[in-house]
Amino acid sequence: QAQLVESGGGSVQAGGSLRLSCAFSARTFSSYVMGWFRQAPGKERKFVAAITWGGSETYYGDFAKGRFLISRDGARTTIFLQTNTLRPEDTVVYCCAARTGALRNGSVVGWGQGTQVTVSS
Repeated sequence: QAQLVESGGGSVQAGGSLRLSCAFSARTFSSYVMGWFRQAPGKERKFVAAITWGGSETYYGDFAKGRFLISRDGARTTIFLQTNTLRPEDTVVYCCAARTGALRNGSVVGWGQGTQVTVSS
């Protein structure tokens, strides 16, 4: 069973920042594209950002460009999502995902449980 474990969510005031982390087995997800999605209650899951296995390429959803930054550690066991200038509409659950295929439209093969981000105005 795929295991991706997110952390770093919490409550923050508008304009603040949070750094989300997703830990996983490098052996299980070797060569996978790793990414973040988010989902508000009653709404469809939305793509946030993705990063290649080597970390040389990244791709963002339009709303995330300029505010969010995806990265990964050198050991390739953790990816991060730096979320900046947070807005109340960023109050959603953020989920880590492992994807096969292309950076921009790969298929998700594993999900984390998610971490809640709450932004107050």
